[in-house]
Amino acid sequence: MIYNESANMIRDKKETTMISTKELSKTYGKKVVVNRLNLTVKKGEIYGLLGPNGAGKTTVMKMLATLLEPSSGEVEIMGIDAKKEVFKIRGKIGYVSQYFGLYEELSVRENIEFYASLYNANEPTKITNLIKKYDLERFETTMAKELSGGTQRRLSLVCALTHEPKLLFLDEPTAGVDPVTRKELWDNFFELRENGVTIIVSTHYMEEALRCDKLVFMSRGDIVANDSVENIMKLLDNNHIFSLVSHEMASLSRKLKNNPNILFTNQFGDELRIVAEKSLDLEAIKKLLKFDDVKISKASLEEVFIALTRDRK
Repeated sequence: MIYNESANMIRDKKETTMISTKELSKTYGKKVVVNRLNLTVKKGEIYGLLGPNGAGKTTVMKMLATLLEPSSGEVEIMGIDAKKEVFKIRGKIGYVSQYFGLYEELSVRENIEFYASLYNANEPTKITNLIKKYDLERFETTMAKELSGGTQRRLSLVCALTHEPKLLFLDEPTAGVDPVTRKELWDNFFELRENGVTIIVSTHYMEEALRCDKLVFMSRGDIVANDSVENIMKLLDNNHIFSLVSHEMASLSRKLKNNPNILFTNQFGDELRIVAEKSLDLEAIKKLLKFDDVKISKASLEEVFIALTRDRK
């Protein structure tokens, strides 16, 4: 009985863990692009990858999607060794690249049919249903090169879903699209998650990051944070965040320059936000600025992101 329970626990763990890496690295000569990545992604999560340009996000995604061979380390996808059974994994995952990579001279339907055929999933009724579901009906005979950027993104997503993958990789899937299309795409992502699909998504948009279940902040190939959004938002709890509104930003900013207690400032229109050491209290900042209308605020995700990555570029 004890043995059976242990076996069940091991099986359940494997079934709920979609991605597991151990010391996963990628190097090009002496350049370390991804450095000893340890990552666990559970079934049904939307896992966000954030980081400055060159942080290693796309490299990580390509290694996890078996499109790039790791230099060292281990990676399992749905319990399968990614180094030994590449093609077995590829039949179970979907991948949408950062740049539009479909066939521009094929129509919307022809692109979908082609990608479906690669997975022996070319069923006309199923393809028609996907076209309807993702609002591509009026573009069905339109060449891919004639589509808007947002519609091209939707087409790329549909092509990646033709074989009903349980794990979906999205490399900056909303880059360059308008806010309405971005919202619609995220509605699609949430619906996929509700249907049991696990999603790995890289993004530069902080409002998108807030929609993820878990976040990984990367900088120069290293993980600098890996936790729930709620816990990551607490990483500046030991600092003071000040906020003020003024039309004299330049003069106020000069008063803060080179102050060792100021981590950085962030400007939004007429609002100046100041991230400071805890030792600098409200009265001290007012005195330093010679400005009384300063308030204590809460850190934004962008400010946490900047704090964790600014010294590592």
